[in-house]
Amino acid sequence: MPQINTLIFDFGDVFINLDKQGAMDNALQLFGLIEFEDDMLKTNIAYEIGAISTLEFLAFYQKKFPNLNQDEIVYAWNYIIRDFPEHRLKFIQNLKASGQYQLILLSNTNALHIQYIKNNVPFYEEFKRCFDVFYLSHEIRLRKPNADIYKFVLNENHLNPEECLFIDDTKDNTDMAERLGLHTWNIDETLEDVADVFKVKSDLF
Repeated sequence: MPQINTLIFDFGDVFINLDKQGAMDNALQLFGLIEFEDDMLKTNIAYEIGAISTLEFLAFYQKKFPNLNQDEIVYAWNYIIRDFPEHRLKFIQNLKASGQYQLILLSNTNALHIQYIKNNVPFYEEFKRCFDVFYLSHEIRLRKPNADIYKFVLNENHLNPEECLFIDDTKDNTDMAERLGLHTWNIDETLEDVADVFKVKSDLF
């Protein structure tokens, strides 16, 4: 079996903790809805791939919910982001220092979330420097689980998928990566920690 030489990591619920259900409940309560409407879902995806700007994103929500001000919308949008345990920073720093693997971050995210993280995680830039390449969906205009984002990463970095391990908390994302030949770890963020990758996936190393 080819040896793993590249580790590709998701960001949310792999390194930084998220509260997806809490954020959803909070937003639905704020908007007075039972579920997100189609135009909201499409706008969120457009924002995640950088097809619309932050101003356009906020303008959409302010037009749809004129009773809300911009600060309320931004707060609700960023509600999902929780803490970044420092031991995970140490883990990736040690991995970088070892020089054994190419390290890539591949995250579905957006400008507001990244700005919030920059403002609230003092070691964000330190974390970012640990990676050989740092791909954010709104910057590369591609998103998981679409096949094109994985092909882009593989082609850009001249990777053999059989030599890559992709770690993500969303099953749709790891399923697509597997179909393209990558090894995967669909991490359960409620029970598992990325720092234990060499124990959990010991069969690959």
